[in-house]
Amino acid sequence: MLSQSNGARHYSSVVRMQLVVDGISIPVAQMGPDFVLRREPISLPPCGATVVFQVDNEEERWQVCLPNGVAGSKQVLIAPR
Repeated sequence: MLSQSNGARHYSSVVRMQLVVDGISIPVAQMGPDFVLRREPISLPPCGATVVFQVDNEEERWQVCLPNGVAGSKQVLIAPR
């Protein structure tokens, strides 16, 4: 997205984050080094997952473990797999 202010051009990247577990896509609001904050309620047992991080048209994916699963709190602990 481009915007202009006082003749200067500004660009805002489009960022999308999600956690994918067994084909279920869980939207992520925020990500830290060992956690994600999910946007929607869902309950899952401890399992493996894929973090999908997209900036504009570039995408990165990496495998993680959810040692405590997903339940209750919006914060989900992740660990390298």
